[in-house]
Amino acid sequence: MTEERRPMTGGRRPMAGGPRPAAGGRGPAGWRRLAGLAVVAAVAGVAGWGFHRVFPGTGLLLAIVPAAVAPALVAALTARRPLWLALALDAVLWFAGTIPLYQGLEPAVFADVANAWQALLTTLLPAQPEPRLLVLVHTLTWAAATIGAETLTRTRTKIVAAVPALAVHGVALLLGVDGEGSNLPVAAALFVLIAALALLRDERSPLWLLAGLPAAAALAALALVLGPLLPVAAQPYNPREHVEPPAPRRVDSVSPLDRVSAWLQIPDRDLFTVQAGEPLNWRLAVLDRYDGVRWTSGARFQPTGGRVPEGDWTGKVDVVRQKVTFNGLPGTWLPAAERPEEVAGVRGLAVDPESGSLLAGTKPVKGFSYEVTSRVARPSKEDLLAATPVTDPELTAFPAVPQEKLFRELAQEATKGADAPIKQAYRLQSYLRTNAAYDVTAPPGHSLKGLEFFLQTTHRGTSEQFASTFALMARTLGLPSRVVVGFRPGQVSGGVYHVKSGHVMAWAEIKFDKLGWRPFYPTPGRSGAKDDHEVASSAIEESEELEGEFTQGGSDRPKTSQPQATGNGEEPGDGLSPWVVAAVAGGVLLVAYAGVVAALPWWRRRGRRRDRRPEQRVLGAWRQTCDDLGLRGQDALTADDIVTRHSGEISANLRPLAEISNFVRYAPDAVTDDAATMAWQRSDAIRRAVRTTTPFTARLRRRLLLR
Repeated sequence: MTEERRPMTGGRRPMAGGPRPAAGGRGPAGWRRLAGLAVVAAVAGVAGWGFHRVFPGTGLLLAIVPAAVAPALVAALTARRPLWLALALDAVLWFAGTIPLYQGLEPAVFADVANAWQALLTTLLPAQPEPRLLVLVHTLTWAAATIGAETLTRTRTKIVAAVPALAVHGVALLLGVDGEGSNLPVAAALFVLIAALALLRDERSPLWLLAGLPAAAALAALALVLGPLLPVAAQPYNPREHVEPPAPRRVDSVSPLDRVSAWLQIPDRDLFTVQAGEPLNWRLAVLDRYDGVRWTSGARFQPTGGRVPEGDWTGKVDVVRQKVTFNGLPGTWLPAAERPEEVAGVRGLAVDPESGSLLAGTKPVKGFSYEVTSRVARPSKEDLLAATPVTDPELTAFPAVPQEKLFRELAQEATKGADAPIKQAYRLQSYLRTNAAYDVTAPPGHSLKGLEFFLQTTHRGTSEQFASTFALMARTLGLPSRVVVGFRPGQVSGGVYHVKSGHVMAWAEIKFDKLGWRPFYPTPGRSGAKDDHEVASSAIEESEELEGEFTQGGSDRPKTSQPQATGNGEEPGDGLSPWVVAAVAGGVLLVAYAGVVAALPWWRRRGRRRDRRPEQRVLGAWRQTCDDLGLRGQDALTADDIVTRHSGEISANLRPLAEISNFVRYAPDAVTDDAATMAWQRSDAIRRAVRTTTPFTARLRRRLLLR
């Protein structure tokens, strides 16, 4: 087709928005746009579901569903309105969507959005589905759905609308590295949905969907099979490895070890019950820092939804399940057997990954119960004899005081001739059990002065003095040690162990390479008293088996319990002010809007110019010209109306362009590439003329409103 003028047909004339294709043409149909918005919403929702490794359960749906659906509805209703109006509606609806999440208005929602990512990186997965954490998923999904829906509505791109959702899926992959389950099915679903979006935007026959989607599903299924074989699947990048864990914090104002003597004076106070298949010692608090006056804890508690990281021991274990019910145990410490691996029924649960100590978010009330699954290590005799202590200066630190010489000399005397670290530990245990007596009435305290008096003068004490002395003597031998406060099994009745204040006890632990922490019980039994649980500690049994090197053991007598206090705590910061977060968020939105304002018109013009069909390129040139003239959306104007409104260079190029576009309406199949090239030459000339005749302020206002 050449540039010759063709008379415009009367009657049905083309509108300002561009001539519509003839019946049977290949222009986008309304159902395709709505179906595309539905697919974009599904893509955003599936990407949000990628956080299922972070937040297990259906609570995640409350954050995802409205965030994926609402932006698609807004885009459908504001397709012919300015972009700023759509974004404003989305912002209002986003905030409204946080109300059911928080079950009310929450002024700190902006601060939560800013801080949630860091909180998740210091959380042991699975995370508790708390609103302050879920709001991050809600926001990311909403942003992906908003950008995708507006991109699909206002451009002619095919799959660019799915890119934000893919970014959200990438965030979910990073934050969920340590979580249970797999995101391969999520990735496969995204692949199928993006394929459906591409087929819809390609404006092909619906039959292509029937043929293309099964093919995409087959490829996704193949990826599900091959995905686990990729090298990255075995060792994925984990951002938590580069995040500083929380600082140690004080849990109680009084150390559990300081309460031992007081608890032993009122031995019949009910504390808690444990329903378990076998009697075990119930550990409560771990103390690994000593300053010469008292033992404190360096625990770094991290929130968790119930999982406790594994310890160093990977060999044979007994799995023990317990149900613990509080009857009067004070504080927020939670007792459990050995090292827990999973906890259920505790809201706001936190755990110290190093020791496995458990902490409740709020003080448990009487009748509160939870379930624990623990792993009780069962190393062999060979494992114990071959064990070597780990090297950790913090766990062998001894205050620089004169008493160190006394502790070292006694430790060396007690372990003389021992040719293995584990034998040194057992001989040290035997030495204390046979050279001092258990006495509930002994003076309390575990300062170096008090322990010196215990070793040289009284030779009588409770497990507070025995465990503290053992741990400090072990440190002089280079054995990394700590003190544990817990409880003996208690009195059994019908498979339930009733633990009282008199069952509290302290013992020591030494850390060995690969074995992890091993318990030692240096406290002797009370003279003439019968044990009330018939369970000998594993450490004493091991000492009897190892070539007769160690003393015969009963069990440790009742000693102290109680919630522990962690020392050297640092209070977490208050975080950023909500106003600062809101200001930063506003600035980010303005910058993002400016980027869209700059990029969207260029992207739209590029898509119109590069369409593979010449008739669509002609129509795109006409639509582009209407946009440049500021007539976007004024469909009531005809081509004649537009031509008669302009004169000069604009009119000289506008009339031929209108005639070419009008021809496309009636004979789309006859349009050639030359005609499309000519149409864009006319459109470019009009664009230049408009820029020279339109004031800058008018052009800027039109650009900011994206009209």
